[in-house]
Amino acid sequence: MALSRRALLVAVAGGGALVGCGSRRVPERSGVTSSPISASISPSASPPAGPSDSPAATDTASPFGISSTEPSGTPSAAPSAETPTAPPEPTRAEVVARYRGLAPSAWGMEIAGVTTRLPAGERATALTFDACGGPGGNGYDADLIDFLRAHDVPATLFLNARWIDANPDVFDELAAEPLFEIGNHGTVHRPLSVAGRSAYGIAGTGSVGEVYDEVVGNAHKLTGLLGRPPRFFRSGTAHYDDIATRVVADLGERVAGFTVNGDGGATMSAAEVREEVASAPPGSIVICHMNHPGGGTAPGVVAAVPGLLAAGRRFVRLSDVL
Repeated sequence: MALSRRALLVAVAGGGALVGCGSRRVPERSGVTSSPISASISPSASPPAGPSDSPAATDTASPFGISSTEPSGTPSAAPSAETPTAPPEPTRAEVVARYRGLAPSAWGMEIAGVTTRLPAGERATALTFDACGGPGGNGYDADLIDFLRAHDVPATLFLNARWIDANPDVFDELAAEPLFEIGNHGTVHRPLSVAGRSAYGIAGTGSVGEVYDEVVGNAHKLTGLLGRPPRFFRSGTAHYDDIATRVVADLGERVAGFTVNGDGGATMSAAEVREEVASAPPGSIVICHMNHPGGGTAPGVVAAVPGLLAAGRRFVRLSDVL
Protein backbone atom coordinates (compact mmCIF):
# COMPACT_ATOMS: atom_id res chain seq x y z
CA MET A 1 0.00 0.00 0.00
CA ALA A 2 1.31 3.46 -0.88
CA LEU A 3 2.40 5.68 1.95
CA SER A 4 -0.51 7.94 2.93
CA ARG A 5 -0.27 11.71 2.67
CA ARG A 6 -0.58 11.92 6.45
CA ALA A 7 2.22 9.45 7.10
CA LEU A 8 4.43 11.06 4.46
CA LEU A 9 4.04 14.53 5.91
CA VAL A 10 4.72 13.31 9.41
CA ALA A 11 7.80 11.43 8.28
CA VAL A 12 9.13 14.47 6.47
CA ALA A 13 8.45 16.70 9.46
CA GLY A 14 10.11 14.34 11.91
CA GLY A 15 6.94 13.12 13.55
CA GLY A 16 5.65 16.50 14.73
CA ALA A 17 1.94 16.81 15.47
CA LEU A 18 -0.07 19.86 14.49
CA VAL A 19 -3.50 20.97 15.56
CA GLY A 20 -5.16 24.27 14.84
CA CYS A 21 -6.79 26.39 12.19
CA GLY A 22 -4.68 26.92 9.09
CA SER A 23 -2.29 24.07 9.91
CA ARG A 24 -0.63 22.44 6.93
CA ARG A 25 1.21 19.59 8.62
CA VAL A 26 -0.95 16.64 9.59
CA PRO A 27 -0.53 15.01 13.01
CA GLU A 28 -0.38 11.34 13.76
CA ARG A 29 -3.44 9.89 15.45
CA SER A 30 -2.93 9.64 19.21
CA GLY A 31 -4.33 6.84 21.36
CA VAL A 32 -2.93 8.19 24.58
CA THR A 33 -4.98 8.50 27.74
CA SER A 34 -4.67 11.45 30.06
CA SER A 35 -1.43 10.21 31.57
CA PRO A 36 1.63 12.47 31.85
CA ILE A 37 3.43 11.90 28.54
CA SER A 38 5.46 14.99 27.83
CA ALA A 39 8.51 16.65 26.38
CA SER A 40 11.02 18.11 28.81
CA ILE A 41 11.69 21.81 28.92
CA SER A 42 15.17 22.93 29.82
CA PRO A 43 15.50 25.68 32.44
CA SER A 44 17.00 27.96 29.80
CA ALA A 45 13.80 27.71 27.75
CA SER A 46 11.78 29.35 30.50
CA PRO A 47 12.15 33.14 30.54
CA PRO A 48 11.83 35.07 33.78
CA ALA A 49 8.35 35.92 34.93
CA GLY A 50 6.78 38.56 32.73
CA PRO A 51 5.52 41.93 33.88
CA SER A 52 2.06 40.57 34.53
CA ASP A 53 3.52 38.26 37.18
CA SER A 54 5.55 40.88 39.00
CA PRO A 55 4.55 41.95 42.51
CA ALA A 56 3.46 45.33 41.20
CA ALA A 57 1.05 43.69 38.79
CA THR A 58 -0.60 41.08 40.98
CA ASP A 59 -3.83 42.98 41.42
CA THR A 60 -6.92 41.90 39.51
CA ALA A 61 -6.39 44.20 36.56
CA SER A 62 -6.12 42.52 33.15
CA PRO A 63 -6.44 43.45 29.48
CA PHE A 64 -9.95 42.03 29.51
CA GLY A 65 -11.27 43.92 32.53
CA ILE A 66 -11.39 40.79 34.69
CA SER A 67 -11.43 42.08 38.22
CA SER A 68 -14.05 40.18 40.16
CA THR A 69 -14.24 36.70 41.58
CA GLU A 70 -17.77 36.50 40.18
CA PRO A 71 -18.30 35.87 36.43
CA SER A 72 -19.31 39.14 34.79
CA GLY A 73 -22.88 39.53 33.66
CA THR A 74 -24.15 36.70 35.88
CA PRO A 75 -26.18 37.52 39.00
CA SER A 76 -25.21 35.67 42.13
CA ALA A 77 -27.79 33.06 43.06
CA ALA A 78 -28.69 32.49 46.68
CA PRO A 79 -27.32 29.15 47.89
CA SER A 80 -29.89 26.44 48.51
CA ALA A 81 -29.86 23.31 50.59
CA GLU A 82 -30.22 21.22 47.40
CA THR A 83 -27.40 22.85 45.40
CA PRO A 84 -23.90 23.00 46.93
CA THR A 85 -22.24 26.38 46.61
CA ALA A 86 -19.27 26.30 44.24
CA PRO A 87 -16.00 27.60 45.64
CA PRO A 88 -15.31 31.19 44.62
CA GLU A 89 -13.25 31.69 41.50
CA PRO A 90 -9.71 32.71 42.46
CA THR A 91 -8.68 36.19 41.45
CA ARG A 92 -5.92 36.91 38.98
CA ALA A 93 -3.66 38.08 41.81
CA GLU A 94 -4.28 34.91 43.81
CA VAL A 95 -3.45 32.66 40.87
CA VAL A 96 -0.31 34.63 39.99
CA ALA A 97 0.87 34.45 43.60
CA ARG A 98 0.15 30.73 43.82
CA TYR A 99 2.48 29.87 40.93
CA ARG A 100 5.10 32.62 41.20
CA GLY A 101 8.60 31.22 40.83
CA LEU A 102 7.52 27.81 39.51
CA ALA A 103 8.94 26.71 36.17
CA PRO A 104 7.12 24.27 33.87
CA SER A 105 8.67 20.86 33.28
CA ALA A 106 6.51 19.62 30.40
CA TRP A 107 5.07 21.02 27.17
CA GLY A 108 2.83 19.47 24.55
CA MET A 109 -0.59 18.04 23.81
CA GLU A 110 -0.39 14.91 25.97
CA ILE A 111 0.78 16.00 29.41
CA ALA A 112 -0.56 15.72 32.92
CA GLY A 113 -3.91 17.45 33.25
CA VAL A 114 -5.01 16.93 29.64
CA THR A 115 -7.84 14.46 29.02
CA THR A 116 -7.09 12.73 25.72
CA ARG A 117 -9.75 10.02 25.68
CA LEU A 118 -13.01 8.97 27.31
CA PRO A 119 -13.02 6.94 30.54
CA ALA A 120 -11.75 3.36 30.41
CA GLY A 121 -14.42 0.98 29.13
CA GLU A 122 -16.46 3.72 27.44
CA ARG A 123 -17.41 2.56 23.93
CA ALA A 124 -18.85 5.83 22.66
CA THR A 125 -17.04 8.48 20.61
CA ALA A 126 -17.01 12.21 21.38
CA LEU A 127 -16.97 14.51 18.36
CA THR A 128 -15.55 17.94 19.19
CA PHE A 129 -15.41 20.91 16.81
CA ASP A 130 -13.29 24.04 17.30
CA ALA A 131 -14.15 27.54 16.06
CA CYS A 132 -10.92 29.51 16.32
CA GLY A 133 -11.94 33.05 15.32
CA GLY A 134 -9.75 35.95 14.23
CA PRO A 135 -6.95 34.96 11.84
CA GLY A 136 -7.91 31.32 12.50
CA GLY A 137 -11.21 31.90 10.75
CA ASN A 138 -14.61 33.36 11.68
CA GLY A 139 -16.55 31.21 9.22
CA TYR A 140 -19.44 28.91 10.12
CA ASP A 141 -19.84 25.45 8.58
CA ALA A 142 -23.64 25.27 8.50
CA ASP A 143 -23.56 22.07 6.42
CA LEU A 144 -21.65 20.29 9.17
CA ILE A 145 -23.95 21.43 11.97
CA ASP A 146 -27.09 20.70 9.92
CA PHE A 147 -25.84 17.17 9.30
CA LEU A 148 -25.28 16.58 13.02
CA ARG A 149 -28.78 17.84 13.74
CA ALA A 150 -30.37 15.72 11.02
CA HIS A 151 -28.73 12.56 12.36
CA ASP A 152 -29.19 13.44 16.04
CA VAL A 153 -25.43 13.31 16.64
CA PRO A 154 -24.34 15.23 19.76
CA ALA A 155 -21.08 17.15 19.88
CA THR A 156 -19.02 19.50 22.02
CA LEU A 157 -18.28 22.84 20.33
CA PHE A 158 -15.19 24.76 21.47
CA LEU A 159 -15.80 28.42 20.62
CA ASN A 160 -13.24 31.23 20.78
CA ALA A 161 -14.34 34.64 22.06
CA ARG A 162 -13.56 36.32 18.74
CA TRP A 163 -15.65 33.77 16.84
CA ILE A 164 -18.56 34.36 19.20
CA ASP A 165 -18.32 38.12 18.66
CA ALA A 166 -18.32 37.60 14.88
CA ASN A 167 -21.29 35.18 14.94
CA PRO A 168 -23.69 36.29 17.68
CA ASP A 169 -26.87 34.96 16.05
CA VAL A 170 -25.30 31.62 15.22
CA PHE A 171 -23.98 31.38 18.76
CA ASP A 172 -27.49 31.87 20.15
CA GLU A 173 -28.80 29.07 17.92
CA LEU A 174 -26.05 26.67 18.95
CA ALA A 175 -26.38 27.52 22.64
CA ALA A 176 -30.12 26.80 22.50
CA GLU A 177 -29.59 23.39 20.86
CA PRO A 178 -29.68 20.57 23.47
CA LEU A 179 -27.70 18.36 21.11
CA PHE A 180 -24.61 20.51 21.61
CA GLU A 181 -22.61 21.80 24.54
CA ILE A 182 -20.35 24.84 24.39
CA GLY A 183 -16.73 24.66 25.52
CA ASN A 184 -14.16 27.39 26.11
CA HIS A 185 -11.65 27.80 23.25
CA GLY A 186 -9.89 30.76 24.79
CA THR A 187 -10.05 34.51 24.49
CA VAL A 188 -7.59 35.13 21.64
CA HIS A 189 -6.73 31.51 20.68
CA ARG A 190 -3.26 31.17 22.19
CA PRO A 191 -1.24 28.11 23.22
CA LEU A 192 -1.26 27.97 27.01
CA SER A 193 2.19 28.55 28.50
CA VAL A 194 3.58 30.38 31.50
CA ALA A 195 6.97 30.65 29.80
CA GLY A 196 6.17 32.19 26.42
CA ARG A 197 6.18 28.95 24.40
CA SER A 198 4.63 29.04 20.91
CA ALA A 199 3.21 26.36 18.63
CA TYR A 200 3.06 26.40 14.81
CA GLY A 201 3.94 30.07 14.68
CA ILE A 202 1.21 31.10 17.12
CA ALA A 203 2.63 32.93 20.13
CA GLY A 204 1.59 31.46 23.44
CA THR A 205 0.75 33.15 26.68
CA GLY A 206 3.86 34.41 28.43
CA SER A 207 3.04 34.28 32.14
CA VAL A 208 0.62 32.94 34.72
CA GLY A 209 -1.36 36.17 34.48
CA GLU A 210 -1.70 35.81 30.73
CA VAL A 211 -2.83 32.18 31.13
CA TYR A 212 -5.50 33.45 33.51
CA ASP A 213 -6.63 36.08 30.99
CA GLU A 214 -6.81 33.59 28.13
CA VAL A 215 -9.00 31.21 30.11
CA VAL A 216 -11.12 33.56 32.17
CA GLY A 217 -11.79 36.20 29.51
CA ASN A 218 -13.84 33.77 27.43
CA ALA A 219 -15.14 31.85 30.45
CA HIS A 220 -16.79 35.02 31.75
CA LYS A 221 -18.19 35.78 28.30
CA LEU A 222 -19.68 32.30 28.05
CA THR A 223 -21.02 32.42 31.59
CA GLY A 224 -22.79 35.68 30.84
CA LEU A 225 -24.28 34.32 27.63
CA LEU A 226 -25.16 30.82 28.80
CA GLY A 227 -26.03 31.51 32.42
CA ARG A 228 -23.51 28.88 33.58
CA PRO A 229 -19.73 28.49 33.33
CA PRO A 230 -18.17 26.22 30.70
CA ARG A 231 -16.93 22.86 31.96
CA PHE A 232 -14.24 22.20 29.36
CA PHE A 233 -11.34 24.21 27.96
CA ARG A 234 -9.19 23.70 24.88
CA SER A 235 -6.44 26.15 24.02
CA GLY A 236 -5.47 27.42 20.61
CA THR A 237 -3.32 24.64 19.02
CA ALA A 238 -4.19 22.35 21.98
CA HIS A 239 -0.72 22.91 23.46
CA TYR A 240 -0.04 23.43 27.18
CA ASP A 241 2.64 23.34 29.80
CA ASP A 242 2.06 21.59 33.11
CA ILE A 243 1.71 24.81 35.11
CA ALA A 244 -0.93 26.13 32.70
CA THR A 245 -3.03 22.98 33.02
CA ARG A 246 -2.98 23.42 36.80
CA VAL A 247 -4.22 26.99 36.40
CA VAL A 248 -7.11 25.77 34.23
CA ALA A 249 -8.06 23.25 36.91
CA ASP A 250 -7.91 25.95 39.60
CA LEU A 251 -10.37 27.94 37.50
CA GLY A 252 -12.87 25.08 37.53
CA GLU A 253 -12.46 23.80 33.97
CA ARG A 254 -11.15 20.55 32.55
CA VAL A 255 -8.63 20.53 29.70
CA ALA A 256 -9.96 18.54 26.74
CA GLY A 257 -7.35 17.09 24.43
CA PHE A 258 -8.03 14.54 21.74
CA THR A 259 -7.34 10.98 20.63
CA VAL A 260 -7.87 11.42 16.88
CA ASN A 261 -7.08 14.53 14.83
CA GLY A 262 -9.97 14.33 12.40
CA ASP A 263 -9.16 17.13 9.98
CA GLY A 264 -5.50 18.11 10.50
CA GLY A 265 -6.30 21.63 11.64
CA ALA A 266 -8.96 22.05 8.91
CA THR A 267 -6.42 21.23 6.17
CA MET A 268 -7.36 17.68 5.17
CA SER A 269 -9.36 16.68 2.12
CA ALA A 270 -12.81 15.15 2.51
CA ALA A 271 -11.38 11.69 1.83
CA GLU A 272 -8.73 12.10 4.50
CA VAL A 273 -11.27 13.35 7.05
CA ARG A 274 -13.55 10.40 6.26
CA GLU A 275 -10.65 7.99 6.83
CA GLU A 276 -9.64 9.54 10.14
CA VAL A 277 -13.14 9.83 11.61
CA ALA A 278 -14.34 6.44 10.35
CA SER A 279 -11.33 4.70 11.91
CA ALA A 280 -11.63 6.40 15.31
CA PRO A 281 -11.73 3.62 17.91
CA PRO A 282 -14.37 3.45 20.64
CA GLY A 283 -13.54 5.75 23.53
CA SER A 284 -11.98 8.38 21.27
CA ILE A 285 -12.21 12.14 21.48
CA VAL A 286 -12.12 13.40 17.88
CA ILE A 287 -11.04 16.97 17.12
CA CYS A 288 -12.21 18.76 13.97
CA HIS A 289 -13.15 22.33 13.04
CA MET A 290 -16.46 24.05 12.33
CA ASN A 291 -15.18 27.43 11.15
CA HIS A 292 -13.97 26.54 7.64
CA PRO A 293 -17.00 26.06 5.39
CA GLY A 294 -16.06 24.76 1.98
CA GLY A 295 -13.19 22.68 3.35
CA GLY A 296 -12.94 18.93 3.72
CA THR A 297 -14.30 18.66 7.26
CA ALA A 298 -18.06 18.64 6.60
CA PRO A 299 -18.07 16.25 3.61
CA GLY A 300 -15.61 13.98 5.38
CA VAL A 301 -17.72 13.79 8.55
CA VAL A 302 -20.86 13.31 6.45
CA ALA A 303 -19.19 10.36 4.72
CA ALA A 304 -17.87 8.75 7.92
CA VAL A 305 -20.58 9.06 10.56
CA PRO A 306 -23.46 7.09 8.95
CA GLY A 307 -21.31 3.97 8.74
CA LEU A 308 -20.35 4.31 12.40
CA LEU A 309 -24.00 4.75 13.37
CA ALA A 310 -24.98 1.70 11.32
CA ALA A 311 -22.32 -0.30 13.16
CA GLY A 312 -23.85 0.70 16.49
CA ARG A 313 -21.42 3.44 17.48
CA ARG A 314 -22.83 5.88 20.05
CA PHE A 315 -21.83 9.54 20.06
CA VAL A 316 -21.70 11.68 23.21
CA ARG A 317 -20.93 15.16 24.42
CA LEU A 318 -17.95 15.30 26.74
CA SER A 319 -20.15 16.14 29.71
CA ASP A 320 -22.21 12.99 29.13
CA VAL A 321 -19.32 10.78 30.22
CA LEU A 322 -16.74 13.03 31.91
